Amino acid sequence: MQEIQFYKYQGTGNDFVMIDGIEKPVDLTLDEVRRLCSKGFGVATDGLIILRKAEGLDFEMDYYNADGTQSMCGNGGRCAVKFAKQLGILVPTYHFKAIDGLHEATIEENGWVNLKMKDVSQIKNYGSDSILNTGSPHYIVMTDHVKDLNVVEEGRKIRYSDGFKEEGINVNFVETINDTSIFVRTYERGVENETLSCGTGVTAASIVAAHNDRGFNRIEVETLGGKLAVEFDRTSEEHFENILLCGPAERVFSGQIELPS
Repeated sequence: MQEIQFYKYQGTGNDFVMIDGIEKPVDLTLDEVRRLCSKGFGVATDGLIILRKAEGLDFEMDYYNADGTQSMCGNGGRCAVKFAKQLGILVPTYHFKAIDGLHEATIEENGWVNLKMKDVSQIKNYGSDSILNTGSPHYIVMTDHVKDLNVVEEGRKIRYSDGFKEEGINVNFVETINDTSIFVRTYERGVENETLSCGTGVTAASIVAAHNDRGFNRIEVETLGGKLAVEFDRTSEEHFENILLCGPAERVFSGQIELPS
């Protein structure tokens, strides 16, 4: 049996198994990743993150969805920064590598983590909906009744439709509250269910829902798991840079779990 020390973190209800692979290298099979994330045999989380050494950086974030697939995860990135601090990495600005490239982040006095996301240079129209990539691919549906939707049923229809079923896509249902506030619910590929929050999803939703002219924007975001904010500079109709995903990230508990050899 292999015993794994883990920590559970959550960012607005989006939760993760966190493992320290900096002090001692950790290698897991995809079956072990799935088992650690599972409800019946593991910790019951949306994903798993291993922090690894990265030359010239504070760490590398090795992220897995609950089904073992990999992508960028915004809420996971914020939790990874808090985990790095717990591990003794104390710097004014964190620099790390994820599957979509380099990121930087700061921790505010109120405990929120401001995570810089990748620039966005294209928004595709898909009928009346939108598609864009914020580190992971996202499909945006604007609606007036987001709280009443069956997000699992409606999200699954889009995620497994002919255009997306092979690679998958995250599906976000977005309601405008006012010019600077939105409510977002997300069906996440890899979890294959609605999650309480999705960081790359609220980032994508905020960009699509932006109503301001070019220049600085800040969108306040409500999710089932809590509140976030997204800041960005809009330099053209389809180009957005200096994108920050801002929100809380907290340690929930820690423990040891045994994996079959």
